[in-house]
Amino acid sequence: MKRTIHFWGYFVLSIVLATYFSTKIIITSRGQSGMSQVHKIYVNADTANADLTAVASAAAVTPGTNSYALDLQQVNARVALIPGVKNSAVHRRPDGNLDVIVSFYKTIAVWTDGEKFYPLSADGTIVKEPSNMHTPESVLFRGKLPNDISGITAAARGIVRHLDYLEWIEGRRWNLITTGGTTIMLPEKNPETAIASLIVLHQNNNILNKDIQMIDMRDDMRILVK
Repeated sequence: MKRTIHFWGYFVLSIVLATYFSTKIIITSRGQSGMSQVHKIYVNADTANADLTAVASAAAVTPGTNSYALDLQQVNARVALIPGVKNSAVHRRPDGNLDVIVSFYKTIAVWTDGEKFYPLSADGTIVKEPSNMHTPESVLFRGKLPNDISGITAAARGIVRHLDYLEWIEGRRWNLITTGGTTIMLPEKNPETAIASLIVLHQNNNILNKDIQMIDMRDDMRILVK
């Protein structure tokens, strides 16, 4: 008899719990529960200098919105349009709020179209966040770019005081234009080594301050000066 009472007791309890949780799920999915509503957007970024308020604003989700009615792909698409965002993802939290995870391009140089200046990442991506100013300590590029500018950028920082801009020539090598108007033709292979040699040449002969039209360094066995 005791087993029968226990059985029916558990049976009734399971029905009550099932009804409760089913009702809870329905209420939550319909936005009738506090747990189904977006009250806050949590933004996580891979850099401390990012404007996280811009990310939350781009998500464009009004507090109180039914979280389960949101198209998270559309929310993420809006976040991805923020200048400088490389990758992004949007997730729904158990409490109905949203997690937005973003990674930003790391700016290592600047690119110009001749009028405005744009942040430039190591893979040659031009970030659509232009400025009218160019800081002299930044390495400046023009024209088309290869997929990796990290090495040439690091080398060019050694002569950035004399550098006007770098230009990728015929998709295979660099020209370095100085602030004095000298065109320095770098070799296809090891242009960083050529820049290091140029720095030594300037230290010994002050060559970057002289009235020179062109320095041809494409042949590592000899340097031609015009």
